[in-house]
Order: sequence, then structure tokens, then C-alpha cells
Amino acid sequence: MKKSLIALAVLAASGAAMAQSSVTLFGIIDTNFGYVDNTNAAGDSKYGIGTSGNATSRLGFRGVEDLGGGLKAGFWLEGEIFGDNGNASGFNFQRESTVRLSGNFGEVRLGRELVPTYRKVSSYDVFGQVGIGMFQGWSNWAGVGTADANGYRQSNIVSYYTPNFSGFTAGAGYGFDEQATGKEGRYAGAFGAYDNGPLSVALSFDRRNVGALGAGTKDNLTVGGSYDLSVVKINALLQQAKYKDVGAASGKYNSYGLGLTAPVGAGEIKAQYVMYDQKAIDSKAHQFALGYVHNLSKRTALYGTVAYLKNKDASNMALQAKQVSTTGPGAGENQTGVQLGIRHSF
Repeated sequence: MKKSLIALAVLAASGAAMAQSSVTLFGIIDTNFGYVDNTNAAGDSKYGIGTSGNATSRLGFRGVEDLGGGLKAGFWLEGEIFGDNGNASGFNFQRESTVRLSGNFGEVRLGRELVPTYRKVSSYDVFGQVGIGMFQGWSNWAGVGTADANGYRQSNIVSYYTPNFSGFTAGAGYGFDEQATGKEGRYAGAFGAYDNGPLSVALSFDRRNVGALGAGTKDNLTVGGSYDLSVVKINALLQQAKYKDVGAASGKYNSYGLGLTAPVGAGEIKAQYVMYDQKAIDSKAHQFALGYVHNLSKRTALYGTVAYLKNKDASNMALQAKQVSTTGPGAGENQTGVQLGIRHSF
């Protein structure tokens, strides 16, 4: 009898421990038909099946363990997949690979992830930083070979996110360069944000050491905000990327975006205009995008996006159409693109 009671107690304790931890498999498959004209200086057009036009296709695992007393440990492993070819180059966890510890103090993360300065402020892009309509301010403007020079992610990073203080949140991160010589790839940045009802605003600043041995720097200063009027939501992004001491590419690149989203039945209309003032080459580009997302269910949607990019002077920017590669239409030339696809999440 006593052995039975002990066995039951062990099983109950084991069940309680298991209930305090969980692992979740999740992902998104987003595949589309895409067409882009003037994909190169020769004026050639390209079309085909592409990926990630409305959301980045991904596969991931995340888990959390309740340690008691408000303290939790967790992990996040996430990699990109391609709906058109299954990711011929091989699957990895380059999107995110972190271990976390959270509590009343906030959350600390170690590993590789979106940098804190990008994670919050990029949310004001109405196209979610994917597809031909996306805001392209986070570009590797100078073309330096430094890893993650576009400013999205960072390896070897320790980051901290505060709790929510009546709508105020903040975050900061430091990415180690781990170089034997120099400091190429080193990152440091922070953001502050305020969310209250229909209003949301955020400010971020970061610096990344770029170029040979990290002798140069890329500074990103970004302000973003949105206001939800119920019938329409207004989003805005203002950004300056400033390079120093990286040769002829030194200079400023300013980006200004204004976007609108409006619910329509089971779907949503998106529109965005972005002006890229490339002061380093004394040139501008204008990007116009219009899209519609129709939700078939909570997990599945159909979408369509059309975008037009007008380059001026020496500007040779291109629409971001994954898997329908483009090198740019040529200095001062224009480009038009279309994406029609389906997105399914699980």
C-alpha cells in the first residue's frame, strides 16, 4: 500500500513538472508567383515561383520552463525555408537561436536574433519587411562585406528587454565581434517605445563596426510610429544610415516612409510610399506599393502586391523579390513588380 502511494506521488510530481514546461513547433509557408521588369541594365524581365511575399517562410521550435517565483527559462530556434525549392542551400537556424531568462526584471537573451533596435521599429513597415512593397531603409548601402551589415540580426549578442511600464518599453543589445584582430561586426544599440491605445511610437539608435577590421562604422537612427483610427491605420518611418571611414562609400542615406492599412471585410488593404534620399551619391528613389491580403481563415491568406520603384540620377535600387533575383534596372531606370501568393501558418 505504501509503495503504491509513493508511486502515485512520484507520478503526480512528474506530471506537475511536465505541466510547467512546453515545447512548440511553429512555422509559415509563403509561396507566390512573381514578376519584375527591368531586372538588369539590359532591361530583361523575370518571372517565376517565389517565396516570402507576405511573411517570411520559416520553421521553428520554442520552449519555456516555469522555474517558479515568476522566473522562466526558454529557448527559440528558427530558420528560413523556401516554398519554391525547399531551401536548396540547406536549413539552418540563422533567423534566431537564443536561450532566455525572464521574470519581473524583464528578459535577457543570448545567442543570435533580430537586434533590439530593429525588432520594434521595423514593425511600422506596413508590408512587414517582406516582399516588393517593403521599406528598404535597413540596407547595406555601402556594400561592405561585413556579416549582417544590413542591420537586421546579430550573432554573439546579449540583449535585454524591459517589462511594460504603463505602455513604456525599452531594449538594448551588445554584439561581440569575436575577432582576433579589429572589431568588424561589433554591434551596440538601444530603443525606447510607448504604446497606449491607438498610439504607438518608438526611437532607436545602433552602431555596427563595418569594413576591413571594423575600421568603419554604420550608425542607424530610426523613428517610427502609428495611429489607429479604426477605419484606417497610419504608419510612419524616418531613418538615417550614416557611414564613416569606409572609403568612397562614406556618407548619409535618409529614408522616409508613410503607410496606410485599412480593414475591408475579411481582408486588409495596404499602401505605402517611401522616398530614399541617398545623399552619399546625391540621388533619390521613390517607391510606391499597394497590396491586399484576404484571410481565408486565421491561418491561411491570399495576397497580392504591386510596386513601382522610380530611380533618379545615380540611384540603382531594386524591388526585393526573393527568388526572382534582380541586380537593379540601372542608374536612373525604373522597375515594376507584382506578387500573387498564399500564406499558411501552423
